[in-house]
Amino acid sequence: MNIGIWQILILALVVLVLFGRGRISEMMGDFGKGISSFKKGMSETDESAPKARIEPPANGAPPAEAPAPADKNDTTGA
Repeated sequence: MNIGIWQILILALVVLVLFGRGRISEMMGDFGKGISSFKKGMSETDESAPKARIEPPANGAPPAEAPAPADKNDTTGA
């Protein structure tokens, strides 16, 4: 079943009748405010987080590798 232009227009008309023009514009305004607030919060988080520095060991030896995480599906019984 292909959705054509007439089906989209009828759906838009039904939504407009149910909610009214004012309510739809209010919802879109709230949606835009939410997105801008989210972006602002993400940028504040990035700026306030301290930057991690990785320094080499003092003796010049290569850093030790962390052990690999255990596999959740490991059936060896270890």
